[in-house]
Amino acid sequence: MIPKECKRLAEVDFPIAVVSKHSAREKSIRHGHPSTLHLWWARRPLAACRSMLLALLLPDPCDPHCPEDFKSKAKEILPKVQGAVGPKDENLRQSLLRFIGDFSNWDLSANPAYIEVSRGLVKAAHPEETPLVVDPFAGGGSIPLEALRLGCETFASDLNPVACLILKVMLEDIPRYGPKLADELRRVGAEIKKEAEKELDEFYPKDPDGATPIAYLWARTVQCEAPNCGAEIPLMRSFWLCKKMSRKRALRYKVVRLNGGPPHLEFEIFEPKADKEVSDGTVTRARATCPCCNMVLPPERVRTQLSEQRGGADTVFDKKGNRVGGARMLAVVKLHPGIQGRHYRLPTDHDYQAVWKAQNRLKAILDDWERGGKKGLCPVPDEPLPLERQKGSSGFRVLLYGMKTFGELFAARQKVSLVSLVSASTTLTDPTLRILLALLIGKGADGNSSLCRWMVGYENPVNQFSRQALPIVWDFCESAPPSQARGVFLSATDAVAEVIREVRAVNFGQIQQADACESPLPSQTVAIWFTDPPYYDAIAYADLSDFFFVWLKRTLPEYPLLRDRFDPTNPLTPKRQEAIQDPARRVDGEIKNRDFYENSMAGAFAEGRRVLKDDGIGSVVFAHKTTEGWEALLSGMIRGGWTVTGSWPIATEAGNRLNARETAALATSIHLVCRPRPEDAPVGDWADVLRELPDRVGDWMERLQSEGIRGADLVFACIGPALEIYSRYSKVVDAEEREIPLGGDPEALEPHRRGFLSYVWEVVGRTALEQVLGTPEAKARNSTAGALEEDARLTALFLWTLQSTNGSGKNGSIGVSPVEGDEEEDEEEEDTGKDAGATKKKQGYSLIFDVVRRFAQPLGIHLPEWEGRIIETEKGVVRLLSVKDRAKQLFGEESAQAFAERFERSSEVSLQLKLFPEGERGSAPEIKGHKGRKKKAMGAVSDEALRAKQEATTLDRIHAAMLLQANGRTNALRALLKAEQDRGPDFLRLANALSALYPKQSEEKRLLDAMLLAMPRT
Repeated sequence: MIPKECKRLAEVDFPIAVVSKHSAREKSIRHGHPSTLHLWWARRPLAACRSMLLALLLPDPCDPHCPEDFKSKAKEILPKVQGAVGPKDENLRQSLLRFIGDFSNWDLSANPAYIEVSRGLVKAAHPEETPLVVDPFAGGGSIPLEALRLGCETFASDLNPVACLILKVMLEDIPRYGPKLADELRRVGAEIKKEAEKELDEFYPKDPDGATPIAYLWARTVQCEAPNCGAEIPLMRSFWLCKKMSRKRALRYKVVRLNGGPPHLEFEIFEPKADKEVSDGTVTRARATCPCCNMVLPPERVRTQLSEQRGGADTVFDKKGNRVGGARMLAVVKLHPGIQGRHYRLPTDHDYQAVWKAQNRLKAILDDWERGGKKGLCPVPDEPLPLERQKGSSGFRVLLYGMKTFGELFAARQKVSLVSLVSASTTLTDPTLRILLALLIGKGADGNSSLCRWMVGYENPVNQFSRQALPIVWDFCESAPPSQARGVFLSATDAVAEVIREVRAVNFGQIQQADACESPLPSQTVAIWFTDPPYYDAIAYADLSDFFFVWLKRTLPEYPLLRDRFDPTNPLTPKRQEAIQDPARRVDGEIKNRDFYENSMAGAFAEGRRVLKDDGIGSVVFAHKTTEGWEALLSGMIRGGWTVTGSWPIATEAGNRLNARETAALATSIHLVCRPRPEDAPVGDWADVLRELPDRVGDWMERLQSEGIRGADLVFACIGPALEIYSRYSKVVDAEEREIPLGGDPEALEPHRRGFLSYVWEVVGRTALEQVLGTPEAKARNSTAGALEEDARLTALFLWTLQSTNGSGKNGSIGVSPVEGDEEEDEEEEDTGKDAGATKKKQGYSLIFDVVRRFAQPLGIHLPEWEGRIIETEKGVVRLLSVKDRAKQLFGEESAQAFAERFERSSEVSLQLKLFPEGERGSAPEIKGHKGRKKKAMGAVSDEALRAKQEATTLDRIHAAMLLQANGRTNALRALLKAEQDRGPDFLRLANALSALYPKQSEEKRLLDAMLLAMPRT
C-alpha cells in the first residue's frame, strides 16, 4: 500500500516529450485502434491516458515514504524490457519514467512483455487490492480502457446513452468474449452484406459494361432569379472530381439556350492540363452565382429556396420518373473489373430511374407504417433536430436550409439503405452482435448522408462528422453498398473486428449511465479518479450524439441504455443535466451559462472527492482555448475541495486539424494532478502567494520550454503550477481579510476584484518579454520603465503566444495554418455582406481578443491606442497587421519607392522628421478613424505625452526598414540603418527578437533577416 504521504510519480516528474510524440502520432493510426469502433468527440489518445495512469498509480522512488518492497520488486520487473536499474532511488525513478514513455508507443501497447511489466508494477505498488479507477465523464472510454490494460478495475459512467453503449462494448463485451467475437462479427457482417446488396440491387444497378458504381456525386440546386434567365444553378464548391498528382479529372460545362425556355448547363468530364482550366465553383459564403448570366443569388434567397426543398438533397421527379428539379447528379464514380483505379462518367436516365425507384420504395415503407397505426418508431427518424440552435449557432447551420428532422439529413436512397440494414439486423438473436451491428449502422449513417463530401485529393467520401457540427454541404457524395470507403457500413465490419482483436484486458469493467454530480459509488472506495470533463461551450455532445441515437433506437428497440432515464418524455439524449455552457438551452428558466457549468463541475468534483480514498489521487484533463472555460473548470475544481499537485501538458492534437486551422485551439491537453484538499487547510496570505508566484512560474516555463512546449500551450500549462500555490489553501485573503478569487476582472486594480489568474497571466507575460527582448521588464503594474514601447511589447507577446508546440505555426491563428484546398473545407462560410468572390483572406496573425487583453492590460499596453495601427479587432479576434498592411500607414499615399527617392535626396538624415508623411509636423502617421478615439481613450494627458504616443516607434522604424528591403531600396535602407545604429541599441535588439519569433518560412522573417544582414558592422 502506498502511504498517503508518499508522492506519486505524476506529482514530481513525467516524460512529456516522449508521451507527446506518441500521443500526437496516435491521431493518424486507424488499423485496430479503438477510436474506429465508433465516433466520439474529443476522444483522448490512449498513449496519454496510459502513461498518466501509470504515473498516478506508481509511487515516486525518491520519496522517503515510498515502500521499500515496491522499489525492490520494480528493480526485478523492469529489466524484462530495459537494462538493469542502477543502485540509487534516482536511477529507479528514471527507469520508471523511461518505461512510461516507451509504453506510450502504440506499437508496444499490445506487447505481452510490456503489458506484463506494467501490471507487475501496478501490483507491486498496490499489493493488497487491485486499484479501482473511476471516470465519471467516460465518453469514448480511453481512460477506463487503459485502466483495464494495466490490470486495474474500472468503473466508467456517462450521462449520454450513446457513450454508454460504446463503453459497454469496449469495456464489457469485448473483454468478455475476446477474439471469437471478431470472428462472429465477420461472419454475420458478410451475411448481412450479401442480403443487403441483393435487396438494394435495383437501386444501385451495375453498368451495362460490368463496371460497379461505388459513389454518386450530387449537387443541391436553386433557380436563378434574374429576369430573363431562370436557369438551374447547381451549388458546387468546385468542379474537380479527382486532383491527384498522377491524374486529374474535372467537370466543365457549356450553357445551352433553347427557344421558349430558360438556359441550362450541360456537363462533360475532361482531363485538365492546368488548374486554371477548371472553373471556380458556383457557391461561396452561401451566395450562388448563376453560370448562365453571372447574377448572384444572395444567401437569404439560397436559404429560402433550399428550405422549400427541405434541404434539397432529393431529386424531384414527374409521374413518369423524369427529373424536373431538386438535387442534380453530377457524376458517377465506378470500378472496372481488372482495371486499377476509380473512373468517372456522367449520369444517365438509368441512374435517375434507380433513384426514382428508391423514392417509391421509401414511400411504400412509410405508407405501411402509417397503415399499421404508426406502431413503434417511424422507420425513418422523425425526431427533431435541435431547433434551439437555429439562431446564433454556426455548428448546426443545416437548420437554416429547411432540414428539421434527423431523417431529412439523408437523401431518399440513403434512407432506404439504412432502413434495410436496420431491418436485417433486428433478425439476429445474439444481443452482443446486435449491439455491434447497431454501432456499425450508426457509422454507416455518418458515412453516407447528404452532408458527406467527396474528397478530390483521395477519391473517397468524407464522413459527415469530420468536425463537431452539422454544417451545410452544397455538393455531396452518396456511397453505394459495394463501396469500400471507411465508415460506410458494409466496409466497416473488418475494421471493428480488428479493434476487437487489438483490445487486451484481463477482466471486464463496469459501466453505468449516471450523472457525474450524483455518483452511484459508495464513499472512500476509489484509488484513482481520472476524467476528461466536457469542454465548457466547445462541443454540444448531446445534440451531436442524437444523430446516432435515433438510429440506435431503431436497431435496438426497447434497449434499456437507449433512453433518458432522467426524463422519460424526452425522445432524445439527456440535455438538462449535461455539464456544458449552452446559451441555446434553459434549466428551470435559467440559461445554461457559465454559472451552470461551474456549479456542475463543482458538483462532479465534490462527488469525486467523496468517493476517493484517503490515499487516493485524481487527474483532470482540459484542452479548451478560452480563458472563461479554464476559469469555470478550475473554479469548480477548487469549490469541489481539490488542490492541484502537478500539471503536465501533453501534445495530443494534430496541428493541421480543421478546428486548429480556424480557431485558436491548443496542441496540448493539460493533465492536472490533484488531491483532496484537507478539511483543515489553512487560510493563505495573499502577499506570500504573490511572492512565490514568479519563481514557480518562471521555473516551470524553463522546464516546459526545454520539452518543446511553446506559445499558448505554454501559457495554459503554467496555470497548473500557479494553482499549486493557490489551491493548497482553503482560501487566500489580503491584509484586509478580503478573499482573492480565482477569476475576476483583469482590468481591475484591486487584487480582490482582479482575481488570481490575472496575476498568473501577468507573470507569464513579463517572463516571456524578458526572454524574448533580453532585458528585465518592469515589475510594477502599468509601469513601462526600462522597456520598449507598447507596440513592440505587444507585437513580441503576440508572436510569442503564436509559437506552436508542434512546430507548424504559419499565418493564421494559434500555431495553425489557413485552410488549403476545397477538400479541407466542410462548412458553409459565414456571409459577410460582400459580393461573392470579393472576399480575400487577410494577411497577418490572429489571437482571441481575451487572450490579448489578459496579456496587455497588466503590462501597461493600452489596446485601443494601437487599434488600426498595428492591430485590428473583429468578432472577438485580434489580427496583428502584416508589414505590407502598414505600408500606406507608414509612407502615406506615396509608395515606398517614392519615399526612398525623397529620402535619398535629402542631405540631412533626420528619421523622426523624414520617415513618415506627417514627419514635418513631428508625428507618426495619422491613423485614420482612430485619432479621436485614441485621445478619448487616453483621457486627460499632456501635449508632450500625446506627442510621444504619436511619434514613430522603434517598431515603426523596423517595419519601414523591412518595406525598404522588400522594395530593393538599398541606399535608403543603408542610411536608415546607420541612423538607427547611431540612435541606440533598441532597434537591433527588437529586430533580432522579432526575427526569432516570426515563423521560419514567413515573409516577415525573410525580410528581417535580409535587413539585419545589411546592418552596418561596428
